[in-house]
Amino acid sequence: MANITAAMVKELRDKTSAGMMDCKAALAETNGDIEAAVDWLRKKGLAKAAKKSGRVAAEGLVAVESSGHTAAVVEVNSETDFVARNDQFQAFAREAAKIALMGDGTVEALETARFPGSQTTVKERLQELVGTIGENMTIRRVAKLSVAKGVIASYVHNAVADGLGKIGVLVALESTGDVSQLSTLGRQIAMHVAATNPVALDASGVPQETVEREKAILGEKHAGKPANVIEKIVESGLKTYFKEVTLLEQAFIHDPSKSVAQTLKEAEGKVGGPIKLTAYARFALGEGIEKEETDFAAEVAAAAGGQA
Repeated sequence: MANITAAMVKELRDKTSAGMMDCKAALAETNGDIEAAVDWLRKKGLAKAAKKSGRVAAEGLVAVESSGHTAAVVEVNSETDFVARNDQFQAFAREAAKIALMGDGTVEALETARFPGSQTTVKERLQELVGTIGENMTIRRVAKLSVAKGVIASYVHNAVADGLGKIGVLVALESTGDVSQLSTLGRQIAMHVAATNPVALDASGVPQETVEREKAILGEKHAGKPANVIEKIVESGLKTYFKEVTLLEQAFIHDPSKSVAQTLKEAEGKVGGPIKLTAYARFALGEGIEKEETDFAAEVAAAAGGQA
């Protein structure tokens, strides 16, 4: 049997909001497998919706840049938050987002592009910055969105400077309608995305393994009932799940009486043409990157030879 530590119990509690003893029991039942324990708790009805983001630990900045019908978002990571306040680091992140506008939306294309005003690549420029500032830094991910007609709206949450912050969102709206009206609507939807963190644009975009996992959880929660009843429960449960996690079906945060899709439809008259939300991108700084937590008091004690 795996050794169930307090840190494991805390992690499971953070993910599920279940009680401490329930978390401990779930870990014991699943031999310390966190994700399996999440499912175990949900099947028992002891957990809220699974939270898969995990503890966000990486530092740095998310940079957003747009030009015409194209926009890009880039995440540049550093070891400490101090670096995110460094003028050179901020300038690099902003320039990287501008360069990403001309690439194909991949990290590889961005790293191998020439840095303006030099003969070095973006990757080489970042390595120079590492030597200057003294911290490891990486370009973690890039996204680029374009529309033929319409707007790419953006929103930066917890901004530390123009276009730089902790969360960056892009929303692509295809439309021949009024650009000013579209930009306002697009920014509202980008704020919605920042707040709700949808899994996908619509049900078709939800990974099949995620759908199967939800089906299994719903089925096991109602085990013992007739197969046809379970089938209907699962079908109904998936509809509810999609309303919670897909952007177009989510209740719009600025008017929860309507879904995002309904909001778009109603806005068409005001904008003066059909509107189609074709894509979105949301980068939250350090999302999914685990960082070992340290006990400062223990570190001090260790440095002092274990003396309290």
